[in-house]
Parts: sequence; structure tokens; C-alpha cells
Amino acid sequence: MQLRHTALAALCAVSLSAFAGEGQPHWSYTGKDDPTHWGELSPAFVTCKLGKNQSPVDLSSANAKGDNSVEATYPPLAYSVENNGHTIQATPTDAVKTLKLGGEAFTLKQFHFHTPSEHTFLSKYFPMEAHFVHQNERGELAVIGVMFEKGAENAALAPLLAKPLKAGEKTAIADKLDIAALFPKDQNHFRLNGSLTTPPCSEGVNWIVFKTPVEASEAQFKAMEAMIGQANNRPVQPLNARIVIEE
Repeated sequence: MQLRHTALAALCAVSLSAFAGEGQPHWSYTGKDDPTHWGELSPAFVTCKLGKNQSPVDLSSANAKGDNSVEATYPPLAYSVENNGHTIQATPTDAVKTLKLGGEAFTLKQFHFHTPSEHTFLSKYFPMEAHFVHQNERGELAVIGVMFEKGAENAALAPLLAKPLKAGEKTAIADKLDIAALFPKDQNHFRLNGSLTTPPCSEGVNWIVFKTPVEASEAQFKAMEAMIGQANNRPVQPLNARIVIEE
């Protein structure tokens, strides 16, 4: 897959282990540990409450145009799939530099799913959203967001859903997975600075959110929802003074 667009603003360094939630206090999407309380669960989570560049947001319109360089190539790779209690996450077994932002290389670390979507377009939610998390050698993160709508079965999702996984379970996909079908052919996108959408909600994450959704079947949405076990989307956050760039 090839993308060609903008040299992105520098990212602040964010720990990927923070994204994965290692060593964190318990948090959830429901009850007393839900998103409205994340910022109170630990001093490490205070940005969830006080941050000004939080994600996700509603992407109703852009207030700037961009025309720089983004290149992404995702070769077929071997992946493991796990239910980590918050989402279904696929992790490549090899470290491959798959994304270039302004000529700088980023490695695909993992991708995971939210049902329903976290970002909205004109206040509209989609049945599902995938986040492709990349990291450069300085620990900076860039995340590509892809929306899914109901349609034909998605071939790239099928291996991820083949074995229902309970929380804490992990399995390896037998064959190398080509994830090209998880990206839209029309790669116009929104770009903005934001945050992790899970605790500790660290800011300085560069978001690229595709405008065109990808199709998946209703059965695939139901299978993903059943494995995750709950709605796992953080509520939309205020945009505040951020600039949304359309490319």
C-alpha cells in the first residue's frame, strides 16, 4: 500500500509500554473506572482529565490544507492476536519499518480495534475503528485511524476473528497476514495532534484518520464485539485550539 501526502509535525516522545497499559492501575470503559474517572485513578493518568489535546475528536471539517509526504507500505507479516481485556490487538512478530513521515521511518508496533468507533465524522459513529500504532527510534508515536462500515466481508479481518479469544488469551495466525484490505483505496485523510485514547492519555501523538471507511460484514462486527465484550470507545473530546489539516 502506498500513501503520499504530508511531512508531519514533530511528535512528542510517548512510551509504547504506556499505550499497551503495562504496570498501570485498573481502568475500564464502564462503572467506577470508566473514562469519566480515568484522570482520578492515578497521578499517572492526570492528563486524561487535564490535557488540552485529547483524542478522539469529532472530525466535522478541516481548517487547513496540507500537501507534504507520507509513505506507508505494509508487506504480509506474521502476527499474533490477543484479547488484552480492553481490545483485540494484532502484533507483528517482526519489527518492520512500514511508515515514513517526512522521510523519517516508523515501525508498525501493533493494531487494534474499537467498537463502535472513537472518532466521529459530523457526529456520526461507525460500527468499528482500527488504530495502527507506529513508533520511531525516539519513541514518538503516529497512529493511523481507519473507519469501518457495514458491507462485504473483509478478507483481512477473517484470520483475526477465526478463533474467539477470551480476555488474556493469545494465539498466532498460521499464515502471514496481508492487511491491505484494512485500508481504503481513497486515502484522503484528516491529520491533527492528539493523544492516546486509553490511559495514561499521553499527548503528542500524531493522528492520521482516513476519511473513507472500509467495509466489513455485520457478522464480523458481531464477532469482534463479542470478543471485546463491551463498547470500548472513549467519548469524543473537545478539539480546543487544535488545527485539523485535510490532505
